[in-house]
Amino acid sequence: MPYSHYLPEHMGSIAMTPKGPFVAGSHQELTLVYTAGTFGIDDTGMLKISWRTTSDMAKPQFDKPSAPNYTTVEASNGAVLEVRYDRTNIRPWQNTITIRVGRGYLREGDTLTIRLGDRRQGSPGYRLQTNVEARVQWRSSVDAFATYEFCELDHPEFDLVAGKGETWKAIVPSLVVAGEPFRLALVAEDMWGNPSGDIETTLTLEPSRPLRGLSESVAIKKGGAPRVIDNIVAESEGDIEIRVLADGKEVARANPMRVVKDKPALRRYWADLHGQSGETIGMGSAEDYFRYARDAAFVDMVGHQGNDFQITDAFWKELNRLTAEFDKPGKFVCLPGYEWSGNTGMGGDRNIFYRKEGRPIRRSSHILVEGQTSTDAIYTADKLFDWLKDEDCRVIAHVGGRYADLHYAHDGRVERTVEVHSSWGTFEWLLHDAFEKGYRVGVVCHSDDHKGRPGATRPGASTFGAIGGLSCYFMSELTRGALFEALRRRHHYGTTCPRIFLDLKAAFEKPVTGFSEDPKLGAAKEFSVTEAMMGDIIRPGSTPMKLNAEVIGTAPVDRIDVLHGTRVVQTARPFTANDLGKRVRVLWQGAEYRGRGRETIWQGKLAVAGNRIARFAPVNFLNPERRVQETTPGSVLTWNSVTTGNLAGIDLWLDQANAGSISIETNVVSGSVDLGSLTDSTVAFDGGGLGRRLSVYRLPEADWTRHATIEHAVTFPGGADLPVYVRVTQADGNQAWSSPIYLIA
Repeated sequence: MPYSHYLPEHMGSIAMTPKGPFVAGSHQELTLVYTAGTFGIDDTGMLKISWRTTSDMAKPQFDKPSAPNYTTVEASNGAVLEVRYDRTNIRPWQNTITIRVGRGYLREGDTLTIRLGDRRQGSPGYRLQTNVEARVQWRSSVDAFATYEFCELDHPEFDLVAGKGETWKAIVPSLVVAGEPFRLALVAEDMWGNPSGDIETTLTLEPSRPLRGLSESVAIKKGGAPRVIDNIVAESEGDIEIRVLADGKEVARANPMRVVKDKPALRRYWADLHGQSGETIGMGSAEDYFRYARDAAFVDMVGHQGNDFQITDAFWKELNRLTAEFDKPGKFVCLPGYEWSGNTGMGGDRNIFYRKEGRPIRRSSHILVEGQTSTDAIYTADKLFDWLKDEDCRVIAHVGGRYADLHYAHDGRVERTVEVHSSWGTFEWLLHDAFEKGYRVGVVCHSDDHKGRPGATRPGASTFGAIGGLSCYFMSELTRGALFEALRRRHHYGTTCPRIFLDLKAAFEKPVTGFSEDPKLGAAKEFSVTEAMMGDIIRPGSTPMKLNAEVIGTAPVDRIDVLHGTRVVQTARPFTANDLGKRVRVLWQGAEYRGRGRETIWQGKLAVAGNRIARFAPVNFLNPERRVQETTPGSVLTWNSVTTGNLAGIDLWLDQANAGSISIETNVVSGSVDLGSLTDSTVAFDGGGLGRRLSVYRLPEADWTRHATIEHAVTFPGGADLPVYVRVTQADGNQAWSSPIYLIA
């Protein structure tokens, strides 16, 4: 970073009290005291206090003494100070409080006292970062000579630990063989989603069928979570659910698990292949990142994708060492790689994964590693693909701060996949971009975690609008080679994080032509098939395809949509019009546009007239600081919510099913709905932007089935490719997308 190195020992020092540790997301009063050095600070000189770009530490405010995050700065000599907060510092330390000595100056020994969360006038304190992290830093620097040349000072540090465990997760494999042992992982989380050992309880475990090796209850002592129960065995085939209860109340339900009689050709493994640590723009160390994925999120596979222009040669070497160390075939897969982070106009972000360590990194630029590497940069995505064509690698198109522009560049030899969901939001439009260009790609969802929590990242209090995704890969074994084969064949699906069980199969009345490889890429082996799975490429001729999709959700299934390319052609809902009544859902979704600043803040008000709200429940409100408020009991709700392509909403349980009306006002779109005319259809209001809309429809009053199926018949019309895929939406707002089956001429 471009700091001055002139006599740092004479520039002063800074210290923090108290020193912590603190509970993540808690409100505290923190005092930072800067003591001026030999030169003091001259008139108009400055002190900066910075913290990480991706941290959701609260924005300090300087005007409301009784409100949260009130911050004051005082000079011991009475100098007049100008204080502001902005995000204009150098990555990855953009969050910055700048203190300018506007009138006066500081001599050696004079102090500046910064109170974050100053409680002297009633403020509850300053809300700290919501994710756990060791050694959170305040980066401090001083411009003692009023020259805009800043010299780094000490960096006060503190630890953030998890709060009390409030919720539970239960994780099992999605597919097991009868008679083979598996494990159940029980994870307690605090209000911000951090794994917590601060809980003591006895859990009752209720499987839907007897399981050998699973006790009826398990005692959890403080410090005893996550808890792993190994060597559980299902004796016979079938679907199993495991309910977890505390004091007779269900606190978790394990993800769906299917038990099969015989060893399948392809098993199901869950992965989060996309995230980064504090060595680049994230938090925590890369070693802790891999350990979290394995021991706290309990995913089967993980990758690390640091922004290339922040990866030094030393870190690239260390990253390769770590992936080799953590990769254990058959137990845990860990991939080396990086994120090629070219500017949007140069092609945008791509995730690059190598099968083996020791391969080179070719950066999009050297902007933050100048002078630390001799490797030539590759500025554009088309030239990147040209360089990668002979590498043993896989590439995934990604949407982050920059989005992958498939119109600019794509190479199906290495780029077989697009990421349609991450903590940045939902981007089904990227898949549709691929269809528009005739590309044959599969679908994944990963987290793009920046918080040291791959496989289980949460948005916290940041403007990130979504929980990070997960992908299920169909693989012959748990190895890098099998993962590369799954990516090559597009045999995978993605979710917004829950381990939804999704199966997509196609049958043909007579043999049709399948391909071992995309025939657009050159010679491809052809063979006769009567069945296909997601990701397959089929030349059906005039033979109809009968598609069968099966879903076992982690919550009741709202709908299954079948899409032909970008068009929904069939929808199945596992309930009938007779099941609908007094429960009404108000749903909003979409984003501002494709690039940075895509988040849409929904400031809303809902009023019921001629009826009464008996109770309500938020849907996909992921930030505990953003709540639905009942401003007028029984009739008026207000909220502040964020979407970045994903879904959020409110469910209403009304006193009467058909009486009265609902009026909705938001900063994006408004509308009203007559409840008497709201039957089993959806009333939608267009909000512009990128897929933004407000919808109102009915749902069954009580929770319904988590199991749903759909059948769909299609005859290929010839001509352009026909990609056929399914999109699943659950009642809790979570979604899943299959990779398409491609019907080709």
